[in-house]
Amino acid sequence: MADDNAEWWRGCVIYQIYPRSFQDTTGDGGGDLRGIASRLAHVASLGVDAIWLSPIFKSPMADMGYDVSDYTAVDPMFGTSEEFDAVVAEAHRLGLKVIIDQVLSHSSDRHEWFVESRSSRDNPKADWYVWADPRPDGTAPNNWLSVFGGPAWEWDATRRQYYMHNFLASQPDLNFHNPEVQDALLETVRFWLERGVDGFRLDTVNYYVHDRWLRSNPPLASSVAGTNTETNPYLYQEHLFDKTQPENLAFLRRFRALLDGYEGRAAVGEVGDEDRSLQTLAAYTADGDKLDMCYTFDLLGPQFSAAHVRGCVEAFERAVSDGWVCWAFSNHDVVRHVTRWTRPHGDPERVAKFSIALLSCLRGSICLYQGEELGLEEAKLAFEDLRDPYGIRFWPGFKGRDGCRTPMVWEKGAENAGFSTGRPWLPVPDSHRARAVDVQNGEEKSVLASYRAMLALRKQHVALVQGSIRFLDAEGDVLAFIREGGGEKLLCVFNFADAPANWPLAPDVDVAETIDLGGTGAALQSKILSLPPLGCFLGRAG
Repeated sequence: MADDNAEWWRGCVIYQIYPRSFQDTTGDGGGDLRGIASRLAHVASLGVDAIWLSPIFKSPMADMGYDVSDYTAVDPMFGTSEEFDAVVAEAHRLGLKVIIDQVLSHSSDRHEWFVESRSSRDNPKADWYVWADPRPDGTAPNNWLSVFGGPAWEWDATRRQYYMHNFLASQPDLNFHNPEVQDALLETVRFWLERGVDGFRLDTVNYYVHDRWLRSNPPLASSVAGTNTETNPYLYQEHLFDKTQPENLAFLRRFRALLDGYEGRAAVGEVGDEDRSLQTLAAYTADGDKLDMCYTFDLLGPQFSAAHVRGCVEAFERAVSDGWVCWAFSNHDVVRHVTRWTRPHGDPERVAKFSIALLSCLRGSICLYQGEELGLEEAKLAFEDLRDPYGIRFWPGFKGRDGCRTPMVWEKGAENAGFSTGRPWLPVPDSHRARAVDVQNGEEKSVLASYRAMLALRKQHVALVQGSIRFLDAEGDVLAFIREGGGEKLLCVFNFADAPANWPLAPDVDVAETIDLGGTGAALQSKILSLPPLGCFLGRAG
Protein backbone atom coordinates (compact mmCIF):
# COMPACT_ATOMS: atom_id res chain seq x y z
CA MET A 1 0.00 0.00 0.00
CA ALA A 2 2.91 2.31 -0.63
CA ASP A 3 2.27 5.64 -2.30
CA ASP A 4 4.13 8.87 -2.87
CA ASN A 5 3.55 10.30 0.56
CA ALA A 6 6.35 10.70 3.07
CA GLU A 7 5.32 7.57 4.98
CA TRP A 8 5.11 5.13 2.07
CA TRP A 9 7.28 2.78 4.15
CA ARG A 10 4.69 2.34 6.92
CA GLY A 11 3.11 -1.05 6.25
CA CYS A 12 4.92 -1.52 2.96
CA VAL A 13 6.08 -4.85 1.51
CA ILE A 14 9.79 -5.02 0.62
CA TYR A 15 11.35 -7.66 -1.64
CA GLN A 16 15.02 -8.37 -0.98
CA ILE A 17 17.17 -9.06 -4.02
CA TYR A 18 20.55 -10.74 -3.56
CA PRO A 19 22.16 -9.38 -6.76
CA ARG A 20 24.77 -12.09 -7.23
CA SER A 21 22.04 -14.75 -7.32
CA PHE A 22 19.15 -13.06 -9.11
CA GLN A 23 19.90 -13.04 -12.87
CA ASP A 24 23.11 -13.24 -14.86
CA THR A 25 23.15 -11.62 -18.32
CA THR A 26 26.87 -11.94 -19.13
CA GLY A 27 27.45 -15.67 -18.65
CA ASP A 28 30.06 -15.19 -15.94
CA GLY A 29 27.97 -17.11 -13.40
CA GLY A 30 27.10 -14.15 -11.20
CA GLY A 31 24.01 -11.98 -11.24
CA ASP A 32 24.19 -8.38 -12.40
CA LEU A 33 22.25 -5.13 -12.60
CA ARG A 34 21.02 -5.72 -16.14
CA GLY A 35 19.65 -9.03 -14.92
CA ILE A 36 17.82 -7.32 -12.06
CA ALA A 37 16.26 -4.81 -14.42
CA SER A 38 15.13 -7.61 -16.73
CA ARG A 39 13.35 -9.47 -13.92
CA LEU A 40 11.67 -6.60 -12.07
CA ALA A 41 8.36 -7.32 -13.79
CA HIS A 42 8.22 -10.57 -11.80
CA VAL A 43 8.84 -8.68 -8.57
CA ALA A 44 6.17 -6.12 -9.40
CA SER A 45 3.70 -8.93 -10.21
CA LEU A 46 3.87 -10.05 -6.58
CA GLY A 47 2.29 -6.80 -5.43
CA VAL A 48 5.25 -5.56 -3.37
CA ASP A 49 6.04 -1.89 -2.83
CA ALA A 50 9.84 -1.77 -2.81
CA ILE A 51 12.99 -3.68 -3.59
CA TRP A 52 16.03 -3.90 -1.31
CA LEU A 53 19.31 -4.55 -3.10
CA SER A 54 22.07 -6.21 -1.13
CA PRO A 55 25.39 -4.39 -1.75
CA ILE A 56 26.43 -3.63 -5.32
CA PHE A 57 29.37 -1.39 -4.34
CA LYS A 58 32.95 -1.97 -5.42
CA SER A 59 34.41 -4.69 -3.21
CA PRO A 60 37.01 -7.48 -3.05
CA MET A 61 34.02 -9.70 -2.18
CA ALA A 62 35.66 -11.28 0.86
CA ASP A 63 32.24 -11.09 2.49
CA MET A 64 30.19 -11.00 -0.72
CA GLY A 65 30.01 -7.24 -0.99
CA TYR A 66 29.64 -6.39 2.70
CA ASP A 67 33.31 -5.35 2.56
CA VAL A 68 33.12 -2.08 0.62
CA SER A 69 36.23 -0.62 -1.02
CA ASP A 70 34.43 2.32 -2.67
CA TYR A 71 31.09 3.55 -1.38
CA THR A 72 30.20 5.50 -4.52
CA ALA A 73 31.21 3.02 -7.22
CA VAL A 74 29.40 -0.02 -8.60
CA ASP A 75 31.51 -3.16 -8.64
CA PRO A 76 32.26 -4.20 -12.25
CA MET A 77 30.95 -7.70 -11.55
CA PHE A 78 27.48 -6.15 -11.26
CA GLY A 79 27.83 -3.61 -14.07
CA THR A 80 28.09 0.16 -14.25
CA SER A 81 26.62 3.19 -12.52
CA GLU A 82 24.49 3.78 -15.62
CA GLU A 83 23.10 0.25 -15.32
CA PHE A 84 22.26 0.98 -11.68
CA ASP A 85 20.39 4.08 -12.87
CA ALA A 86 18.51 1.84 -15.30
CA VAL A 87 17.43 -0.42 -12.43
CA VAL A 88 16.13 2.60 -10.51
CA ALA A 89 14.30 3.89 -13.59
CA GLU A 90 12.70 0.51 -14.33
CA ALA A 91 11.69 0.02 -10.71
CA HIS A 92 10.09 3.45 -10.60
CA ARG A 93 8.31 2.77 -13.90
CA LEU A 94 6.81 -0.34 -12.31
CA GLY A 95 5.81 1.57 -9.16
CA LEU A 96 8.56 0.11 -6.97
CA LYS A 97 10.70 2.05 -4.51
CA VAL A 98 14.43 1.26 -4.39
CA ILE A 99 16.24 0.60 -1.10
CA ILE A 100 19.98 -0.06 -1.10
CA ASP A 101 22.20 -1.69 1.51
CA GLN A 102 24.49 0.74 3.33
CA VAL A 103 27.41 -0.90 5.15
CA LEU A 104 28.63 1.95 7.32
CA SER A 105 30.07 0.16 10.35
CA HIS A 106 33.13 -1.14 8.52
CA SER A 107 34.85 -0.98 5.16
CA SER A 108 37.15 -3.27 3.25
CA ASP A 109 40.81 -3.18 4.21
CA ARG A 110 41.38 -2.22 0.58
CA HIS A 111 39.38 1.00 0.90
CA GLU A 112 41.66 3.99 0.31
CA TRP A 113 40.69 5.33 3.74
CA PHE A 114 42.11 2.25 5.48
CA VAL A 115 45.15 2.06 3.24
CA GLU A 116 46.05 5.58 4.36
CA SER A 117 45.03 4.98 7.99
CA ARG A 118 47.32 1.99 8.41
CA SER A 119 50.30 3.67 6.74
CA SER A 120 51.36 5.56 9.90
CA ARG A 121 50.14 6.86 13.24
CA ASP A 122 50.15 10.51 12.19
CA ASN A 123 48.57 10.64 8.73
CA PRO A 124 45.31 12.61 8.15
CA LYS A 125 43.20 9.45 8.45
CA ALA A 126 45.17 7.81 11.25
CA ASP A 127 42.14 8.01 13.55
CA TRP A 128 39.50 6.98 11.01
CA TYR A 129 39.53 3.35 12.19
CA VAL A 130 39.65 1.77 15.66
CA TRP A 131 43.33 1.37 16.54
CA ALA A 132 44.75 0.37 19.92
CA ASP A 133 48.08 -0.50 21.45
CA PRO A 134 48.73 -4.06 22.61
CA ARG A 135 48.82 -4.96 26.27
CA PRO A 136 52.33 -5.29 27.74
CA ASP A 137 52.42 -8.99 26.84
CA GLY A 138 51.57 -8.25 23.21
CA THR A 139 48.02 -9.54 23.35
CA ALA A 140 44.94 -7.70 22.09
CA PRO A 141 43.63 -4.67 24.04
CA ASN A 142 40.59 -6.52 25.41
CA ASN A 143 38.50 -9.68 25.07
CA TRP A 144 36.19 -8.58 22.24
CA LEU A 145 35.39 -11.32 19.73
CA SER A 146 34.56 -11.30 16.04
CA VAL A 147 31.15 -12.56 14.90
CA PHE A 148 33.01 -14.58 12.27
CA GLY A 149 35.34 -16.26 14.76
CA GLY A 150 38.42 -15.41 16.79
CA PRO A 151 39.41 -12.11 18.40
CA ALA A 152 37.95 -8.84 17.12
CA TRP A 153 41.50 -7.49 16.84
CA GLU A 154 44.09 -7.88 14.09
CA TRP A 155 47.75 -6.93 14.45
CA ASP A 156 49.16 -4.51 11.89
CA ALA A 157 52.94 -4.63 11.54
CA THR A 158 53.28 -1.15 10.01
CA ARG A 159 51.58 0.78 12.82
CA ARG A 160 52.51 -1.84 15.42
CA GLN A 161 48.96 -1.62 16.74
CA TYR A 162 45.81 -3.69 16.64
CA TYR A 163 42.76 -2.65 14.65
CA MET A 164 39.22 -3.72 15.47
CA HIS A 165 37.00 -5.81 13.20
CA ASN A 166 33.59 -7.09 14.27
CA PHE A 167 33.51 -9.45 11.29
CA LEU A 168 36.38 -10.51 9.00
CA ALA A 169 39.89 -9.22 9.59
CA SER A 170 39.56 -7.68 6.11
CA GLN A 171 36.60 -5.61 7.38
CA PRO A 172 38.13 -3.02 9.73
CA ASP A 173 35.68 -1.02 11.85
CA LEU A 174 35.37 2.70 11.20
CA ASN A 175 35.82 5.03 14.17
CA PHE A 176 32.49 6.81 14.65
CA HIS A 177 33.93 8.82 17.54
CA ASN A 178 35.70 10.84 14.84
CA PRO A 179 33.32 13.47 13.36
CA GLU A 180 35.26 13.43 10.09
CA VAL A 181 34.35 9.77 9.62
CA GLN A 182 30.67 10.52 10.14
CA ASP A 183 30.87 13.43 7.69
CA ALA A 184 32.52 11.29 5.03
CA LEU A 185 30.03 8.47 5.39
CA LEU A 186 27.06 10.83 5.24
CA GLU A 187 28.44 12.26 2.01
CA THR A 188 28.40 8.77 0.48
CA VAL A 189 24.76 8.47 1.55
CA ARG A 190 24.03 11.82 -0.09
CA PHE A 191 25.61 10.51 -3.31
CA TRP A 192 22.99 7.77 -3.59
CA LEU A 193 20.16 10.07 -2.55
CA GLU A 194 21.11 12.31 -5.44
CA ARG A 195 21.12 9.26 -7.67
CA GLY A 196 17.43 8.68 -6.88
CA VAL A 197 17.28 5.87 -4.34
CA ASP A 198 14.23 5.92 -2.07
CA GLY A 199 15.75 4.45 1.06
CA PHE A 200 18.48 2.55 2.84
CA ARG A 201 18.79 -0.69 4.71
CA LEU A 202 21.46 -0.06 7.32
CA ASP A 203 23.57 -3.16 7.84
CA THR A 204 24.54 -3.94 11.46
CA VAL A 205 23.21 -0.55 12.54
CA ASN A 206 23.96 -1.07 16.24
CA TYR A 207 27.63 -1.93 15.57
CA TYR A 208 28.64 1.58 14.50
CA VAL A 209 30.02 2.87 17.80
CA HIS A 210 32.35 1.11 20.21
CA ASP A 211 33.16 1.89 23.83
CA ARG A 212 35.85 4.55 23.69
CA TRP A 213 37.56 3.11 26.80
CA LEU A 214 37.73 -0.37 25.23
CA ARG A 215 36.34 -2.10 28.30
CA SER A 216 36.13 -5.91 28.08
CA ASN A 217 32.77 -7.60 27.80
CA PRO A 218 31.57 -9.73 30.72
CA PRO A 219 30.63 -13.39 30.15
CA LEU A 220 27.01 -14.42 29.87
CA ALA A 221 25.58 -16.00 33.01
CA SER A 222 24.99 -19.23 31.07
CA SER A 223 28.67 -19.30 30.11
CA VAL A 224 29.72 -18.90 33.74
CA ALA A 225 27.36 -21.69 34.72
CA GLY A 226 28.74 -23.95 32.02
CA THR A 227 25.37 -24.32 30.29
CA ASN A 228 26.08 -22.31 27.12
CA THR A 229 25.91 -24.62 24.10
CA GLU A 230 26.34 -22.10 21.29
CA THR A 231 28.52 -23.09 18.32
CA ASN A 232 30.04 -19.62 18.02
CA PRO A 233 32.08 -18.33 21.02
CA TYR A 234 30.88 -14.80 20.17
CA LEU A 235 27.63 -15.78 21.89
CA TYR A 236 29.43 -16.52 25.17
CA GLN A 237 29.78 -12.81 25.93
CA GLU A 238 27.37 -10.11 27.03
CA HIS A 239 28.11 -7.47 24.42
CA LEU A 240 27.98 -4.37 26.59
CA PHE A 241 30.91 -2.48 25.14
CA ASP A 242 31.71 -3.54 21.56
CA LYS A 243 28.37 -2.36 20.12
CA THR A 244 25.06 -0.57 20.87
CA GLN A 245 26.68 2.43 22.50
CA PRO A 246 24.58 5.51 23.38
CA GLU A 247 26.62 7.78 21.08
CA ASN A 248 25.10 5.93 18.13
CA LEU A 249 21.81 7.78 18.67
CA ALA A 250 23.45 11.10 17.84
CA PHE A 251 24.78 9.72 14.54
CA LEU A 252 21.37 8.30 13.63
CA ARG A 253 19.86 11.75 14.19
CA ARG A 254 22.43 13.17 11.76
CA PHE A 255 21.58 10.42 9.27
CA ARG A 256 17.86 11.15 9.58
CA ALA A 257 18.38 14.90 9.18
CA LEU A 258 20.14 14.19 5.87
CA LEU A 259 17.28 11.98 4.67
CA ASP A 260 14.70 14.56 5.67
CA GLY A 261 16.28 16.96 3.20
CA TYR A 262 14.96 14.73 0.42
CA GLU A 263 11.29 14.02 -0.15
CA GLY A 264 9.86 10.62 0.69
CA ARG A 265 13.07 8.82 1.71
CA ALA A 266 13.21 6.14 4.42
CA ALA A 267 15.60 3.92 6.36
CA VAL A 268 15.31 0.49 7.93
CA GLY A 269 17.98 -0.73 10.33
CA GLU A 270 19.22 -4.26 11.01
CA VAL A 271 19.50 -4.77 14.77
CA GLY A 272 21.51 -7.74 15.99
CA ASP A 273 21.61 -7.35 19.74
CA GLU A 274 20.81 -10.73 21.29
CA ASP A 275 18.49 -10.28 24.29
CA ARG A 276 18.38 -6.48 24.02
CA SER A 277 17.20 -6.22 20.42
CA LEU A 278 13.73 -4.85 21.20
CA GLN A 279 15.08 -2.19 23.55
CA THR A 280 17.58 -1.18 20.87
CA LEU A 281 14.87 -1.11 18.22
CA ALA A 282 12.75 1.09 20.47
CA ALA A 283 15.60 3.56 21.00
CA TYR A 284 16.53 3.68 17.31
CA THR A 285 12.97 4.35 16.08
CA ALA A 286 11.65 6.61 18.85
CA ASP A 287 10.68 10.29 18.52
CA GLY A 288 10.63 10.43 14.72
CA ASP A 289 14.20 11.74 14.50
CA LYS A 290 16.24 8.58 13.84
CA LEU A 291 15.29 5.49 11.80
CA ASP A 292 11.83 4.95 10.34
CA MET A 293 11.86 1.27 11.25
CA CYS A 294 14.12 -1.62 12.22
CA TYR A 295 14.02 -5.37 12.02
CA THR A 296 15.43 -7.90 14.43
CA PHE A 297 16.19 -11.62 14.26
CA ASP A 298 13.29 -12.58 16.55
CA LEU A 299 11.32 -14.36 13.79
CA LEU A 300 14.40 -15.47 11.84
CA GLY A 301 15.15 -18.44 14.10
CA PRO A 302 13.91 -22.03 14.43
CA GLN A 303 11.03 -21.32 16.83
CA PHE A 304 7.68 -21.95 15.13
CA SER A 305 4.70 -21.69 17.44
CA ALA A 306 1.77 -19.47 18.28
CA ALA A 307 3.30 -18.64 21.64
CA HIS A 308 6.62 -17.57 20.12
CA VAL A 309 5.05 -15.26 17.51
CA ARG A 310 2.67 -13.75 20.05
CA GLY A 311 5.52 -13.26 22.51
CA CYS A 312 7.69 -11.47 19.93
CA VAL A 313 4.93 -9.18 18.70
CA GLU A 314 3.62 -8.33 22.17
CA ALA A 315 7.14 -7.67 23.41
CA PHE A 316 7.63 -5.24 20.53
CA GLU A 317 4.30 -3.54 21.18
CA ARG A 318 5.24 -3.06 24.85
CA ALA A 319 8.77 -1.87 24.18
CA VAL A 320 8.16 0.43 21.24
CA SER A 321 5.62 3.17 21.83
CA ASP A 322 6.06 5.25 18.69
CA GLY A 323 8.43 3.23 16.52
CA TRP A 324 7.77 0.83 13.67
CA VAL A 325 8.96 -2.69 12.96
CA CYS A 326 9.69 -4.62 9.78
CA TRP A 327 8.99 -8.35 10.13
CA ALA A 328 10.76 -10.97 8.04
CA PHE A 329 10.92 -14.76 8.13
CA SER A 330 13.89 -15.20 5.76
CA ASN A 331 16.86 -13.23 4.43
CA HIS A 332 20.37 -13.74 3.05
CA ASP A 333 21.85 -14.56 6.47
CA VAL A 334 19.59 -17.34 7.80
CA VAL A 335 18.31 -20.76 6.81
CA ARG A 336 15.19 -20.38 4.66
CA HIS A 337 12.10 -20.46 6.84
CA VAL A 338 10.41 -23.26 4.92
CA THR A 339 13.28 -25.52 5.99
CA ARG A 340 13.46 -24.14 9.53
CA TRP A 341 9.75 -24.56 10.17
CA THR A 342 8.73 -27.71 8.30
CA ARG A 343 8.52 -30.48 10.86
CA PRO A 344 9.55 -34.08 10.11
CA HIS A 345 7.14 -35.57 7.54
CA GLY A 346 5.57 -32.11 7.14
CA ASP A 347 4.57 -30.40 3.89
CA PRO A 348 6.97 -27.55 2.97
CA GLU A 349 4.48 -26.06 0.51
CA ARG A 350 1.81 -25.83 3.19
CA VAL A 351 4.30 -24.16 5.53
CA ALA A 352 5.13 -21.64 2.80
CA LYS A 353 1.47 -20.74 2.23
CA PHE A 354 0.77 -20.55 5.97
CA SER A 355 3.79 -18.29 6.44
CA ILE A 356 2.82 -15.67 3.86
CA ALA A 357 -0.70 -15.54 5.27
CA LEU A 358 0.69 -14.97 8.77
CA LEU A 359 3.30 -12.42 7.66
CA SER A 360 0.69 -10.48 5.69
CA CYS A 361 -1.51 -10.15 8.77
CA LEU A 362 1.13 -8.97 11.26
CA ARG A 363 1.32 -5.33 12.28
CA GLY A 364 4.34 -3.66 10.71
CA SER A 365 6.07 -3.55 7.37
CA ILE A 366 7.16 -6.88 5.94
CA CYS A 367 10.19 -8.07 4.01
CA LEU A 368 10.31 -11.02 1.62
CA TYR A 369 13.51 -12.68 0.47
CA GLN A 370 13.97 -13.71 -3.15
CA GLY A 371 12.80 -17.26 -3.79
CA GLU A 372 10.56 -17.54 -0.75
CA GLU A 373 7.61 -16.73 -3.06
CA LEU A 374 8.44 -20.05 -4.73
CA GLY A 375 8.58 -21.96 -1.45
CA LEU A 376 12.29 -22.68 -1.91
CA GLU A 377 13.92 -24.76 0.81
CA GLU A 378 17.49 -24.36 2.05
CA ALA A 379 19.94 -25.79 -0.48
CA LYS A 380 22.20 -28.59 0.70
CA LEU A 381 25.73 -27.81 -0.42
CA ALA A 382 28.98 -29.70 -0.21
CA PHE A 383 31.84 -28.10 1.69
CA GLU A 384 33.80 -27.63 -1.55
CA ASP A 385 30.94 -25.54 -2.97
CA LEU A 386 30.91 -23.04 -0.10
CA ARG A 387 31.84 -19.41 -0.74
CA ASP A 388 30.76 -17.95 2.60
CA PRO A 389 33.77 -17.35 4.90
CA TYR A 390 31.50 -17.65 7.94
CA GLY A 391 30.42 -21.17 6.95
CA ILE A 392 33.90 -22.23 5.92
CA ARG A 393 35.23 -21.14 9.35
CA PHE A 394 32.60 -22.97 11.43
CA TRP A 395 31.88 -26.04 9.25
CA PRO A 396 30.36 -28.52 9.98
CA GLY A 397 28.81 -27.26 13.23
CA PHE A 398 27.52 -24.28 11.25
CA LYS A 399 27.22 -24.64 7.50
CA GLY A 400 27.11 -20.96 6.66
CA ARG A 401 24.76 -18.83 4.64
CA ASP A 402 25.28 -20.12 1.11
CA GLY A 403 22.32 -22.50 1.37
CA CYS A 404 19.92 -19.56 1.17
CA ARG A 405 21.95 -17.66 -1.43
CA THR A 406 21.77 -20.10 -4.36
CA PRO A 407 20.53 -18.70 -7.69
CA MET A 408 16.89 -17.92 -8.44
CA VAL A 409 15.14 -20.52 -10.55
CA TRP A 410 13.26 -18.95 -13.45
CA GLU A 411 12.75 -21.75 -16.01
CA LYS A 412 12.58 -25.40 -15.08
CA GLY A 413 13.99 -26.75 -18.34
CA ALA A 414 16.58 -24.09 -19.09
CA GLU A 415 20.30 -24.28 -18.45
CA ASN A 416 20.91 -23.48 -14.78
CA ALA A 417 17.16 -22.92 -14.47
CA GLY A 418 17.44 -19.74 -16.54
CA PHE A 419 19.80 -17.99 -14.13
CA SER A 420 22.99 -18.10 -16.22
CA THR A 421 24.48 -19.59 -19.36
CA GLY A 422 27.78 -20.02 -17.51
CA ARG A 423 28.72 -21.96 -14.41
CA PRO A 424 26.84 -20.33 -11.49
CA TRP A 425 28.87 -19.05 -8.56
CA LEU A 426 26.80 -21.40 -6.37
CA PRO A 427 25.11 -24.57 -7.62
CA VAL A 428 21.47 -24.58 -8.69
CA PRO A 429 19.85 -27.44 -6.74
CA ASP A 430 17.80 -29.90 -8.79
CA SER A 431 15.13 -29.77 -6.09
CA HIS A 432 14.64 -26.06 -6.81
CA ARG A 433 14.00 -26.56 -10.54
CA ALA A 434 10.57 -28.05 -9.93
CA ARG A 435 9.58 -24.84 -8.16
CA ALA A 436 10.75 -22.49 -10.94
CA VAL A 437 8.79 -19.34 -11.75
CA ASP A 438 7.60 -20.61 -15.14
CA VAL A 439 6.16 -23.75 -13.52
CA GLN A 440 4.32 -21.93 -10.76
CA ASN A 441 3.03 -19.16 -13.01
CA GLY A 442 0.70 -21.70 -14.55
CA GLU A 443 -0.57 -23.22 -11.30
CA GLU A 444 -3.61 -21.74 -9.57
CA LYS A 445 -2.72 -23.32 -6.22
CA SER A 446 1.03 -22.76 -6.25
CA VAL A 447 3.00 -21.03 -3.52
CA LEU A 448 3.60 -18.19 -5.98
CA ALA A 449 -0.14 -17.78 -6.50
CA SER A 450 -0.64 -17.70 -2.73
CA TYR A 451 1.93 -14.92 -2.36
CA ARG A 452 0.25 -12.82 -5.02
CA ALA A 453 -3.18 -13.41 -3.55
CA MET A 454 -2.18 -12.65 0.04
CA LEU A 455 -0.27 -9.49 -0.83
CA ALA A 456 -3.21 -8.28 -2.93
CA LEU A 457 -5.56 -9.00 -0.02
CA ARG A 458 -3.29 -7.12 2.37
CA LYS A 459 -3.41 -4.03 0.16
CA GLN A 460 -7.21 -4.15 0.15
CA HIS A 461 -7.46 -3.78 3.93
CA VAL A 462 -6.15 -0.70 5.71
CA ALA A 463 -6.45 -2.63 8.99
CA LEU A 464 -3.77 -5.08 7.83
CA VAL A 465 -1.39 -2.41 6.55
CA GLN A 466 -1.51 0.12 9.36
CA GLY A 467 -4.10 -0.95 11.93
CA SER A 468 -3.65 -1.86 15.57
CA ILE A 469 -3.22 -5.42 16.84
CA ARG A 470 -4.83 -7.08 19.85
CA PHE A 471 -4.29 -10.72 20.74
CA LEU A 472 -7.05 -13.04 21.91
CA ASP A 473 -6.61 -15.98 24.23
CA ALA A 474 -6.45 -19.35 22.53
CA GLU A 475 -5.73 -22.90 23.70
CA GLY A 476 -3.08 -25.10 22.15
CA ASP A 477 -0.97 -23.88 19.25
CA VAL A 478 -3.51 -21.38 17.93
CA LEU A 479 -2.74 -17.71 17.38
CA ALA A 480 -5.70 -15.32 17.28
CA PHE A 481 -5.69 -11.55 17.03
CA ILE A 482 -7.75 -8.56 15.94
CA ARG A 483 -6.43 -6.01 13.45
CA GLU A 484 -8.38 -2.77 13.51
CA GLY A 485 -8.06 0.45 11.54
CA GLY A 486 -9.57 2.48 8.73
CA GLY A 487 -13.06 1.72 9.94
CA GLU A 488 -12.70 -2.05 9.77
CA LYS A 489 -12.00 -4.82 12.27
CA LEU A 490 -10.52 -8.13 11.13
CA LEU A 491 -10.19 -11.43 12.98
CA CYS A 492 -7.03 -13.39 12.13
CA VAL A 493 -6.60 -16.96 13.39
CA PHE A 494 -3.72 -19.38 12.67
CA ASN A 495 -3.31 -23.01 13.70
CA PHE A 496 0.42 -23.80 14.00
CA ALA A 497 -0.24 -27.44 14.94
CA ASP A 498 0.02 -30.56 12.80
CA ALA A 499 -3.44 -31.59 14.01
CA PRO A 500 -6.86 -29.92 13.52
CA ALA A 501 -7.94 -27.37 16.11
CA ASN A 502 -11.26 -25.92 17.21
CA TRP A 503 -11.29 -22.34 18.50
CA PRO A 504 -14.43 -20.90 20.13
CA LEU A 505 -14.91 -17.27 19.20
CA ALA A 506 -14.40 -14.89 22.09
CA PRO A 507 -17.69 -13.59 23.57
CA ASP A 508 -17.06 -10.08 22.28
CA VAL A 509 -16.16 -11.22 18.74
CA ASP A 510 -18.66 -11.86 15.96
CA VAL A 511 -17.77 -12.65 12.37
CA ALA A 512 -19.91 -10.76 9.91
CA GLU A 513 -18.13 -12.06 6.83
CA THR A 514 -15.49 -14.66 6.00
CA ILE A 515 -12.68 -13.43 3.76
CA ASP A 516 -11.43 -16.05 1.33
CA LEU A 517 -7.82 -17.10 1.90
CA GLY A 518 -7.68 -19.47 -1.04
CA GLY A 519 -9.39 -22.52 0.44
CA THR A 520 -7.34 -23.22 3.55
CA GLY A 521 -10.11 -25.42 4.90
CA ALA A 522 -11.15 -23.28 7.87
CA ALA A 523 -14.88 -23.37 8.71
CA LEU A 524 -17.03 -21.40 11.13
CA GLN A 525 -20.17 -22.94 12.60
CA SER A 526 -22.09 -21.96 15.74
CA LYS A 527 -19.27 -19.66 16.86
CA ILE A 528 -16.75 -22.52 16.70
CA LEU A 529 -13.92 -22.06 14.24
CA SER A 530 -12.51 -25.33 12.89
CA LEU A 531 -8.99 -25.13 11.55
CA PRO A 532 -7.09 -27.88 9.73
CA PRO A 533 -3.36 -28.42 10.42
CA LEU A 534 -1.57 -25.19 9.46
CA GLY A 535 -4.96 -23.68 8.73
CA CYS A 536 -5.72 -19.96 8.57
CA PHE A 537 -8.84 -17.86 8.92
CA LEU A 538 -9.57 -14.22 8.17
CA GLY A 539 -12.94 -12.66 8.83
CA ARG A 540 -14.57 -9.29 9.14
CA ALA A 541 -15.37 -8.95 12.82
CA GLY A 542 -18.47 -7.30 14.25
